[in-house]
Amino acid sequence: MTIGITGASGPFGRTTAEFVLQRVDPREVMLATRTPAALADLAARGAQVRRADFDAPGSLAAALKGVDRLLLVSTDKVGARLERHRAAVAAAKEAGVAHVVYTSVPEPLPGNPALVVDDHAGTEQALRHSGLRWTMLRNNLYAHLQLGAVENAAATGRLVTNHGPGAAAYVTREDCAAVAAAVLTKDGYEDQVLDVTGPAAITSRDLAALAQELGDRDVEVVEVDDQTLAGALRAAGLNEPAAELVTSFGAATRGGYLDHVSDAVSTLTGRTPTPFAEVVRQALGAR
Repeated sequence: MTIGITGASGPFGRTTAEFVLQRVDPREVMLATRTPAALADLAARGAQVRRADFDAPGSLAAALKGVDRLLLVSTDKVGARLERHRAAVAAAKEAGVAHVVYTSVPEPLPGNPALVVDDHAGTEQALRHSGLRWTMLRNNLYAHLQLGAVENAAATGRLVTNHGPGAAAYVTREDCAAVAAAVLTKDGYEDQVLDVTGPAAITSRDLAALAQELGDRDVEVVEVDDQTLAGALRAAGLNEPAAELVTSFGAATRGGYLDHVSDAVSTLTGRTPTPFAEVVRQALGAR
């Protein structure tokens, strides 16, 4: 069986590739990327590295030829990636891929305000209607993306948030990649939806407590509405799309779309999922 990974030179794709290469013969791994030179070290280990570009759908079917099980890593062009994903699903079918594993988002439902939902919901629908076997990996928010907010709160004594009483089960990229590798290298996950989360749902109060520990000062949680948060993020230097995206994830947290905790990491990989506090202390504690 040949396993393929798209976006294999990106952080998630490469991390997953490293896990997969520990499990199977490298000659049975195909890594698709726009920049093959970035994967020269993995090619030297025996992996097949092929050029593929989501902006050039014709390149995808050729790159995926001979692949049996494919990890389709969602691209980073939020709001403009659905057609590219649909083209990738069509290319996978044309190339004879049997099973597509897709990196999605928790609860891609119409009421979920996260700006990424439409892209992921549309891709999931395309897979369900493709005739291919599929697995949806609904990865929670990455833990490392929350470090800036905790660090700023530790420095200022204020955690400005639109999370309300909501919580998110932040998960590390490495834990998500380990789950993806397990699904790619084992049978039995066809046509399943897997929520991939950290070991606990984290609230704003939890974030503030960590900031207080790191800054050795009191940290106040300042609840604001979405418009106010977006303005504060822009004032802090984020561009408009990034500010709106972060704000939308806060609204999704507030709405309860990210608080489900699963045992997927431990069950599928045998590894203990990394607690969010450990991520923060390792990244920021020595600063």
